[in-house]
Amino acid sequence: MPHFHAVIWLDHREAKVFRFNAENAEKTALHAHDQHHHLHHGKGHLMGRRSAPDQEFLDSILSAAKDAHEILVVGPGSAKMELIKHAHQKEPALAERLVGVETIDHPTDNQILAHARTYFERRDHLMPQR
Repeated sequence: MPHFHAVIWLDHREAKVFRFNAENAEKTALHAHDQHHHLHHGKGHLMGRRSAPDQEFLDSILSAAKDAHEILVVGPGSAKMELIKHAHQKEPALAERLVGVETIDHPTDNQILAHARTYFERRDHLMPQR
């Protein structure tokens, strides 16, 4: 069954992509390829410089959400904006389907999905009929 919506929860180590509709949901769990990206010194810096985003990781996240018509991106830190920037550079057609970004910490899978369902219900009520 096709899934109209997706929510991506991510930080720099892992991502969870939920594709869902009113009846069901599918989850894909992904992990960063570049393990050195997470060795931080001070406030998110390695040797005084921020590590570059893991391009393979970001590509795999976008690939997992590619069939969704509307995508919400959530998570606790800067990885959300890195994903959005990456989408605009590498997948502009998919970037147009990124409809929201919100900061949320480390919820359970059920909480992520419930948050996304509520988000899209509100959004659908505010948007004109398609």
